[in-house]
Amino acid sequence: MAKEFINPGSQFSSGRAYSKGIKVDVGDSEMLFIAGQIPKNEKGEIVGLGDYARQAEYCFEKIITILEEAGMSLNDLVKVNIYVLDIKRLEEVLAVRNRYLKESKPASTAVEISGIVTKGCDVEIDAIAIKKRSS
Repeated sequence: MAKEFINPGSQFSSGRAYSKGIKVDVGDSEMLFIAGQIPKNEKGEIVGLGDYARQAEYCFEKIITILEEAGMSLNDLVKVNIYVLDIKRLEEVLAVRNRYLKESKPASTAVEISGIVTKGCDVEIDAIAIKKRSS
């Protein structure tokens, strides 16, 4: 099974032993597994501190960058997981999700969690995409 590590140069690198995305061959298609994206920019700053909608937007923009690097788009998403620190703020995040994924409508799960590794992050989003390989 061939796999390709997707780590766009414009994204902040943690220096940890993982990839932002991994694309694998599956039959006549390619699947892309996107690691949890947090609202942390290249300078290590939290984008939208305390603003759940802005944090979700930034996470989705990072996901778009990874998808594009892999030759995919939001329309190729089949699964999205959204993690929030305060379930009472979930509607703000879902409004952003609905704007970004209006056409693709992937399966989606949203859960409240007790913490995110990086302090100040209130939202984390991971995803899976699949696309038929070009001939």
